Amino acid sequence: MQLTVNESRCPQNHRCPAVKVCPVNAIKQEGYALPTIDQEACIKCEKCIKFCPMKAIQVK
Repeated sequence: MQLTVNESRCPQNHRCPAVKVCPVNAIKQEGYALPTIDQEACIKCEKCIKFCPMKAIQVK
């Protein structure tokens, strides 16, 4: 299981709110760019999936 950010669903016009809910700081974002998920750090808790209002974070 791998979490990804769907570029077509992410508006990329604000700070990603899911960054704050990640308990291991696996989600990074430069400015308002598309957030990235550090797969090595991610513990697959799926809190970010539930928190993202745009449903841009998905399981692949």
